Amino acid sequence: MPRGRNNRQPPGQRLLRVGEEIRHALAAVFERETFRDPALANVSITVTEVRPSPDLRHARVYIVPLGGGDTAPVLEGLKRVKPFLRRRIAEMIQMKFLPDLVFAADTTFDQAEHIATLLHRPEVARDLVHDQRPGDEEE
Repeated sequence: MPRGRNNRQPPGQRLLRVGEEIRHALAAVFERETFRDPALANVSITVTEVRPSPDLRHARVYIVPLGGGDTAPVLEGLKRVKPFLRRRIAEMIQMKFLPDLVFAADTTFDQAEHIATLLHRPEVARDLVHDQRPGDEEE
């Protein structure tokens, strides 16, 4: 039987706690710091989630620029300032080793908006109304 975590298992309490600690630290850095990088100047960044790997060597950081916009230049800017971010986070969090940060765009808001627009289409709304039976009243 192979050792290690099965990919289908949810993350453990420790991984969730470490992810939240890193997320809060990153949010504090993004709130207080001004970056010299032109891609990050005057851009507010929201950290939606941090998922550390089971061995805590890497952490995927999901970000969304506040107010929308193109995330590609923001991700490139974050790659350039990653050493600075790691140094600031290491000052804020008590860990033996700080995970390597990998930044990614969070697309869950786009997916939720797409589902909402699909549900509000006239064809779908018509089907939802016809699916209710006469005895099924909404309360």
